[in-house]
Amino acid sequence: MLPTPFIAAGEFEFIAKMTENALYLLALLNPVSKVMFLSSYEPPLSSRHIFELAWKSSLAALVILIILAGAGDLLLTRIFRVEMYSLRITGGLIVFMIGWSAVREGKFHPKSESPGMPENFTDISLVPLAAPLIAGPGTIAAAISGTAEFGLLSTSISLAAAIGINFIIMLFSPAINRFLSKVHALGPLIRLTGLVIAAVAVQMIITGLKECIR
Repeated sequence: MLPTPFIAAGEFEFIAKMTENALYLLALLNPVSKVMFLSSYEPPLSSRHIFELAWKSSLAALVILIILAGAGDLLLTRIFRVEMYSLRITGGLIVFMIGWSAVREGKFHPKSESPGMPENFTDISLVPLAAPLIAGPGTIAAAISGTAEFGLLSTSISLAAAIGINFIIMLFSPAINRFLSKVHALGPLIRLTGLVIAAVAVQMIITGLKECIR
C-alpha cells in the first residue's frame, strides 16, 4: 500500500488539541509582561544578558511545570486534600487580579529596579522570571488540570511549545518594546492583553464552579 500524504483523523485531532492547549498556555504565560520586565530593567540589559535570563528562566519554568503537571494532582488530592476545582477557582482569581490590574493601570508590575548589574543572573532568572512570571499560579493550575484531562505527554508538549514561543519573544524584548512605544501601542496592547487574561481567568473560575456543583 502506498503511503498516504494525509494525516489520520486521530493524529490531526491530537495535533489540533496540542496547538489549542499551547495557545491557551501562552495566553496564561503573558509574554507582554516578560517584555516589560526585561526592557525596563535598570541598568539596561545587553543582548547577552537577555539571552542568559531567557534560556535559564524558560528551562527552569518548564521543569517546574512538567514536574507539577505529573505529580501535582497526587500532591493536591492525596496530601493536601485539595480538589481540582478548588485549584481552578483559586488560580482563576489570582490570574483575574493580574489581568484586571493591567486593564486599569496599563501595567502588569512596577518598573524593575536594581542597585547595579549583577554578575550572575541565575537568581533573577529563577525569581521572579521563572516563578512566578512564567510558572505562575494560573499556569500551574492549567498544567495540572491539563494532565488530568489530556494526559502528561500532550500537556508537556503544549507546555514546551508555549514556553518556546515565550522564549523567542523574550529574546526580542528591547526591539518589541521600542517598536510598540514608537507607534504608541504599548499601553493599549497591555490593556488588551489584560482583558484577554481576565476573560481566561473568569472561564477558569466558571469551569471550577461547574465541577464543584457536579
